[in-house]
Amino acid sequence: MTRDELIAHCLAKPGAWQDMPWEGDVVVKVGTKIFAFLGGGGEGADRASVGVKCAPTREVADEWLQRFPDDAAAMPYIGRSGWNSLTVGGAIPDEEILEAVDESYRWVVSKLPKKDRPQ
Repeated sequence: MTRDELIAHCLAKPGAWQDMPWEGDVVVKVGTKIFAFLGGGGEGADRASVGVKCAPTREVADEWLQRFPDDAAAMPYIGRSGWNSLTVGGAIPDEEILEAVDESYRWVVSKLPKKDRPQ
């Protein structure tokens, strides 16, 4: 899966939109909240990655780290809240990465005020 395909999958979600809050960093949001950080794929990067909310707690999100020790890592700063960075094109099957994006979207939407949730 390419980085562009991953971004397209994210943007296909209801209410999703792309933002670049920090120079060179692409994120995809629903409402005002980020549900996917699209890293890598740029100059000097070996492989693309996506940062997603994998679980409600760090302990549950650690399952990804145990299953894919070379391709999953807790995200700096927000990892304690269940966010992981998943490497694209490694041991994690593309289907599981897409499912993780879908789950991250669901987690983030569930925390939005009802008035801000996409229809």
